[in-house]
Amino acid sequence: MDAIISFFQFVQGLGVSVVMPLVIFILGCVLGTGVGSSIRAGLTVGVGFIGLNLVINSLLGTSLSPAVQEMISRFGLNLSIIDVGWPASAAIAMGSTVGLIIIPLGLLVNIVMLLTNTTQTVDVDIWDYWHFAFTGALVAILTDSLPLGICAAVINMVIIMVLADYTAPEIEKSLDLPGISLPHGFTTAYAPIAMLFNKIMDKIPVINKIDINMDTVQRRFGVFGEPILVGTVLGIGIGILAGYDATGVLTLGVSLGAVLVLIPKMAALLMEGLIPISDAASEFIQTRFQNRGKIYIGLDSAIGVGHPVTLAISFVLVPLLIFIAVILPGNQVLPFADLAVIPWMFVLITPIVRENGFRGIIIGIIVLVVGLLIATDLAPMITVAARNVNFEMPEGAKMISSICDGANPLTWVLVRLNGLGYIGTGISAVVALVMAIWNRGRIKQEAKLLHESSANGE
Repeated sequence: MDAIISFFQFVQGLGVSVVMPLVIFILGCVLGTGVGSSIRAGLTVGVGFIGLNLVINSLLGTSLSPAVQEMISRFGLNLSIIDVGWPASAAIAMGSTVGLIIIPLGLLVNIVMLLTNTTQTVDVDIWDYWHFAFTGALVAILTDSLPLGICAAVINMVIIMVLADYTAPEIEKSLDLPGISLPHGFTTAYAPIAMLFNKIMDKIPVINKIDINMDTVQRRFGVFGEPILVGTVLGIGIGILAGYDATGVLTLGVSLGAVLVLIPKMAALLMEGLIPISDAASEFIQTRFQNRGKIYIGLDSAIGVGHPVTLAISFVLVPLLIFIAVILPGNQVLPFADLAVIPWMFVLITPIVRENGFRGIIIGIIVLVVGLLIATDLAPMITVAARNVNFEMPEGAKMISSICDGANPLTWVLVRLNGLGYIGTGISAVVALVMAIWNRGRIKQEAKLLHESSANGE
């Protein structure tokens, strides 16, 4: 067991840009795409991830976050719980006992779900299993029970896999990512909330007629409605609020304009490597398992961050989040290190609202308000989890939290429900099982329709 854990710790330490090419290469060979094509596909995916990370870290991380931090200092904001960011949350999750076994455990769960036809997703994004480990680690702390923590992590993954399957057609259509699903523990948790409020807004007179999307903006404003100029204008606005001088304001404007241009290009490069693997997977499944329906490759939601509507919504809501944090009764979290991950919240919200920026902003305000209260509520457990793995606390901080995954509504529901002990775990397990069985029925129906369509020569 020690050798197995050491192996997966080594794999975990390689990082997504190394692990993903290896996984894609192995998957390509298994699916019969050939060694040469598999190597090329794997390396192209790795380069795409490196490009995404460079753009996100260099432009969002070193441009947007410092600007908002300047806003915090400028307006003298002071809240007692520090947002330490997703890298810290991931380190806390993977350093826990649940985190030590989450990669082999997650792979096993995915294989079982594929064999039982309860998922269509081959989740190759094993690094992001840390989201499931994070939930499990908090449950283990709350209940003082490792088995309950492991159960919570598995339940979290099953629910996310079902949601990833269900939302995959929207991903294909809106984000132009054929054969891709997003079983991402943070992003996908917001899909049910977006579906609910999107339905509610469909029923409200006047509100249901408002539709602001990039196509509309571009038609009305011409070149000034293009993503590069939208990002630049929003960047200039944030720079002014941060109190930057003219040089800083203009630099931030150009940087955020660049984000809206470069991220989609990096995502397209990543897709270039994935398409042959995705096509081979679909052909493999349809040839050998006619009741399996379509197969999706599960990836990190970073590939969808570059959608112009997603980024425009995020740039509007980042400064607004600071204002909400200050005036919201009951909130004690100071948004800080995770400000750059706000776009990840909206990767699935954008397709669900049909790229309607107005609805995206309304739903965004709702999830941010609720998220801050969740992050405040989970802060004591997150702080204990951090101390358990010897995480170095920020100077002067008594408690820490994060937006990702500390503000995650699914994480909160599972933690609080499993906190009731075996009864709560049983309830959440039944919910996950019902979702999996429902998904199996949906997949079989989809496979039947595909088979009939193929038989009719359509």
